Amino acid sequence: MTRILIVDDDKNILQLVSIHLSQAGFLIHLAKDGIEALDILTKNRCDLAIIDVMMPFMDGFTLTKEIREKYDIPVILLTAKNQIEDKEEGFHAGTDDYLVKPFEPKELLFRIKALLRRYKKQPDESIIRLGNTTINKNNYEVQIGDRTILLPLKEFELLYFLTSNPLQVFTRNHLIEQIWGLDFDGDERTVDVHIKRLRERFSKLTDDFQIKTVRGVGYLLEVKQG
Repeated sequence: MTRILIVDDDKNILQLVSIHLSQAGFLIHLAKDGIEALDILTKNRCDLAIIDVMMPFMDGFTLTKEIREKYDIPVILLTAKNQIEDKEEGFHAGTDDYLVKPFEPKELLFRIKALLRRYKKQPDESIIRLGNTTINKNNYEVQIGDRTILLPLKEFELLYFLTSNPLQVFTRNHLIEQIWGLDFDGDERTVDVHIKRLRERFSKLTDDFQIKTVRGVGYLLEVKQG
């Protein structure tokens, strides 16, 4: 799954961009300043960064330079200004693209996809194979041997997300944000119910993977080795 880092000290921008990109199928990491962003990058593989220019502690130009020195990922700078000097400084810092606030989320999505194609960061991740199990996002089918299983949409999306990120622990809130969206009105029990259903469906069909509970934290998916 393609991972995108969003860096902005404006919570509204973080929420807006996160919602739209999550709905487009991206895994999102959020940071409120450059220092937090660099910390995230040391712990997580990210495929693209969206960075606000005006931030406390470290501005977007400086952060872009830091990223350029250590990581080969595309960068999009966001700014409230439309001055040629700012754009010039941004491109000197190493940004790949520039978007002026306010912007249409669809335009940001177009630019992201174009940059990912340019960096060739979009392998076909629509099909996941775990042993004898195939999870196909093209037709939303799960194939185990010669048996085809059709899941309710949210169950499939939850399974696909977990199998895309094996051995990573996710809190219930994180799973709600990724699968149901930030505007979801339900509670954490929704995650528990869907996890229970997935376990009931697959525990007797395959041992290629197991969804495990991390007490006090959330869930992770473990893949059978060998």
